[in-house]
Amino acid sequence: MTRAAFFVLTALADEPRHGYGILREVEELSDGEVQLRVGTLYGVLDRLTADGLIVLDREEVQQGRLRRYYRLTDDGVAALDAEAERMAAGAGAAKRRIAAGRRAGPPARPAGAGPAGLEPPAAPGLAGGFA
Repeated sequence: MTRAAFFVLTALADEPRHGYGILREVEELSDGEVQLRVGTLYGVLDRLTADGLIVLDREEVQQGRLRRYYRLTDDGVAALDAEAERMAAGAGAAKRRIAAGRRAGPPARPAGAGPAGLEPPAAPGLAGGFA
């Protein structure tokens, strides 16, 4: 599932929304990291509709403009829940690895190695060049 699809499904998890409402909600949910363009949003909505994860809830005319409201299907709720669980498991694994690495301390370096991240100085080779 793409990041955009995840946030669109998340935006629809609590109530049906129209396109502009979805755009605002996605930006808020992602702390501004995901800012969808209108064309991208409607591509995602078309794909999620084709996959049966969302449906058109209703259409309303406001100020002479048609607004389409979308909502999650049961399959959409299940897909969002599964993706959230997958992401949480991945984040948990990363946090456990980070914690284990901190407890173990820095990796051992061979004797004579320079400061961490630097190679030992080059030694003169047989022909007078550097190896």
